[in-house]
Amino acid sequence: MTPVVLWSDVLIWLLVLAASVLGWLSRRNPLLRAAWQRVGRSRAGMASATVLLVFVCIGLLDSLHYRPRLEDSAGRGTGTSSEKTAVYSVEVLSLLDFLLTPLRTRTEKTYSEPLATRAHAKESIEIRDADGQLRQSRDYPRLKHGGAHLGSDEARRDADVAERVLRALGLAMLVWWMLAAATAALLARRQNCSHRQAWRRIWHNESDLACNAVLAAIAALLLCGLPLAILASDYHVFGTDKVGQDVLYQVLKSVRTALVIGLVTTLVMLPVAIFLGIVAGYFRGWIDDLIQYLYTTLSSIPGVLLIAAAVLMMQVLIDTHPQWFATAAERADLRLLALCCILGVTSWTGLCRLLRGETLKLRELEYIQAAQAFGVSDLRIIARHILPNLMHIVIIALVMDFSSLVLAEAVLSYVGIGVDPTMISFGTMINNARLELAREPMVWWSLAAAFVFMFTLVLAANLLADAMRDAFDPRLAGSA
Repeated sequence: MTPVVLWSDVLIWLLVLAASVLGWLSRRNPLLRAAWQRVGRSRAGMASATVLLVFVCIGLLDSLHYRPRLEDSAGRGTGTSSEKTAVYSVEVLSLLDFLLTPLRTRTEKTYSEPLATRAHAKESIEIRDADGQLRQSRDYPRLKHGGAHLGSDEARRDADVAERVLRALGLAMLVWWMLAAATAALLARRQNCSHRQAWRRIWHNESDLACNAVLAAIAALLLCGLPLAILASDYHVFGTDKVGQDVLYQVLKSVRTALVIGLVTTLVMLPVAIFLGIVAGYFRGWIDDLIQYLYTTLSSIPGVLLIAAAVLMMQVLIDTHPQWFATAAERADLRLLALCCILGVTSWTGLCRLLRGETLKLRELEYIQAAQAFGVSDLRIIARHILPNLMHIVIIALVMDFSSLVLAEAVLSYVGIGVDPTMISFGTMINNARLELAREPMVWWSLAAAFVFMFTLVLAANLLADAMRDAFDPRLAGSA
């Protein structure tokens, strides 16, 4: 195989590096370290952070791309073996695709319900009667992969599913107990206490980290994830779509798209909003008037129309320059980055307005005026006094905007101006499910699966934002 580096992959791993640097700086800064410790003691914050960590791991696995080598490429070329060149597929896969190869390759003919052994719609099939003659019959055809291990004994499906679920729940409880015991042993060693005292401190949340919330979140993830994993080995847990692709595979692939939309867009809009908001609030005068005119004018333009026009212009540029892209994945990735930039340009105005108002209030405080009277430079005042007191707003807006941008992608893809149609996302799944709901019988599982995963991601981000607001807001932290 040969590695493939997409621009979105580079940005995602740069964000991981930036998060690592932020963690290192937070350990060296007493104020930031104290704020993060307050986040660590929040039960809701740590439970939501645990769930978000699972989504982030899925997104990172889906951000390591490669092109597989074709099986017959070894025999291509002429001359000696050293002159033969390898031939690689035009399909770009990721490490997540490799791990989910059974889900990716086990495709059916068309729709099938969750955990079904037969297709969702009747077809004309040939069956052999008692006399050995073939005759036409209209029935639900047997799936090629779903429940194939049952053979002709389809009536055993319910018992097989129940047995697998019970086995998975038992395994989940065993794994959780091992993790909980390891956590208690580590806490007992660090605090020099007995295991019973460590268990009591975990249960009553008396440690520096809300271990009880983390363990509860891990238990919920194991109780949901392990049954899905065990059932997915032989069944389509969430059913299949119109072309027979596994819906569980689609929702897992949609996680990366949601993370890119939420994080990269925030990376685009955050520096602009911080710079213009602080400059407008601190210097005031004509600079403030100019920046206010800029974001007021931009806010007055309907966002959907502006995004639609920009996306269509970018699509025309992509269509007229096909030589820029070696694979379809690179083409879809460029449209995804263009959508992130467009969403970033249209979403910075709200944060800029908030930061301007807070800066106007901060610059009137006594210690700011004292620093100005002593001749401290404006840049030093902004860096040492203004910006640190605005970080709680920035961090809260960072997490809250992530949730809104994930939902915005779903809406834009629903109306056809979102990501490339070849890229799997929550929005494209919801858009495809729009017509499926009108079928008879109704196809509901694609929409339900996309909604559950997107709701979990957004809810976890919102709960983490609440915990970070309580921890980083100096007024709330001082009263706690």
